[in-house]
Amino acid sequence: MNKQISFRYAEKKDAGLILEFIKKLAVYEKMENEVVATEELLDEWIFEKKKAEVLFAVIEGKEVGFALFFHNFSTFLGRAGIYLEDLFVLPEYRGCGCGKGILQKLAQIAVHRGCGRLEWCCLDWNQPSIDFYLSLGAEPLSDWTTYRLTGDTLTNMALKK
Repeated sequence: MNKQISFRYAEKKDAGLILEFIKKLAVYEKMENEVVATEELLDEWIFEKKKAEVLFAVIEGKEVGFALFFHNFSTFLGRAGIYLEDLFVLPEYRGCGCGKGILQKLAQIAVHRGCGRLEWCCLDWNQPSIDFYLSLGAEPLSDWTTYRLTGDTLTNMALKK
């Protein structure tokens, strides 16, 4: 498939489309039961509070991939970076350069904004994605483990004195 890929930022009217991509990603990652996001929540946090951005890969007028990202900050570098939370390309469009194109576009955004890095996490079992990221020159951070507080644990931590 040799199609021209373009990119566009999501707009407020795209909350439903973003949610569709999130749900498809969750199915791929075998985590569909964990999706509690709604169009209203996405609208609030992405477009009203501006806490994240979404970039779509578009082929022939159809959104075929998406990336949800936001800024983080490196104290060691003394500047912001971009954290890629989610990247997903529809199965029928994989292998045509959409994923690489999205990462290249995010790298361009990071460089344009003066960011010091672009980073993301990948599930340990997702070997196709790991191989893809390695082929682009991405380096796994083997000395780091991601930790997370969510749900009741997060609430309980917030309430501790």
